[in-house]
Parts: sequence; C-alpha cells; structure tokens
Amino acid sequence: MNLREIQKILHAEVLSENVDLSMEVPRVIASDLMSDVLAFSASGALLVTGLTNSQAVRTVEVADLCAIIFVRGKRPSEGTIRLADKRNIPLLTTHFPTFRVCWELYSHGLIGKE
Repeated sequence: MNLREIQKILHAEVLSENVDLSMEVPRVIASDLMSDVLAFSASGALLVTGLTNSQAVRTVEVADLCAIIFVRGKRPSEGTIRLADKRNIPLLTTHFPTFRVCWELYSHGLIGKE
C-alpha cells in the first residue's frame, strides 16, 4: 500500500511539502509513547500518533520510519512541520481516532510488526 492510498482511505490532509505519495508503506505502528515506538517498531513503518511535538519527528528519524499520521484532527506546530520537511518525513492528519485509523489500515491489508 502506498501513502496516496492511505491518504484516501483516511481522508487525510497532507501537511508536508514535496511529499512522495507513491512511497510504499509496508506496516504500521500506533503509539503516543515514543519509547515504545523506538522499542517495538520495524524499519519503514508508518507512525500513527496523537503526539504532535518535534519528538515524534525525531523518533521517526531515529527509528527509520517512513511517515507520520496525526489522529483526531491534531496538527503539529509550523516548527515541527519544518523539521519534518528538512528530514523528508511526510506528515498527514486525519479526523479519525487512533482505533479507527488502525482498523481502516488493517482492513485494507496493512499490518503491524510481526
């Protein structure tokens, strides 16, 4: 599944500039605890979170994840968006809650870490 398909499924808004929506997304992790993301994620995963500060972006960079989707209509600050743009980390936001995002992605074939 690619990021464009995910955007459509979740009715998500792209917050980043110069995003490659054809980027393949092999799996997903959902957490607001960045320590769990670092401990339990797999390289290339999509992060689903309600945490909108720069730590989410830095965690994605360190864990080698592919993108972030913010839930419940949350939006990061302009500074966080700029940081993600500098690191080439796509940011999206959806009004769906975390559970619905996970259910939608799973029902369309996206898995978590095995």
